[in-house]
Amino acid sequence: QVQLVESGGGLVQAGDSLRLSCVASGSVSRLNIMGWYRQAPGKRRELVTTITTGGTTVYADSVKGRFIISRDNVQNTVYLQMNSLRPEDTAVYYCNAVRIWPRADYWGQGTQVTVSS
Repeated sequence: QVQLVESGGGLVQAGDSLRLSCVASGSVSRLNIMGWYRQAPGKRRELVTTITTGGTTVYADSVKGRFIISRDNVQNTVYLQMNSLRPEDTAVYYCNAVRIWPRADYWGQGTQVTVSS
């Protein structure tokens, strides 16, 4: 089993920055992909960004150029640097980890990010 614990959420104003962290513990070997998803009230959970163990990244169009994902494979931690935050970034942000084989998906409990205008 893998446990994911997020931290770093909060209430900020538009234009501010926040840094989220997610620490993985337990059976962390072969966590091929780690990333962040978010879910706003009344909306479906959506991909924000992912990163592989090799450092390959994917970003949602809505956050490209503003958010940066990074990963420390030694500390089993993934970070999300969020810059130029907008009110539409308001959501619960969830950390996700994927082991490709055998397939397993793990989720954190989520951290609230609120951006006021």
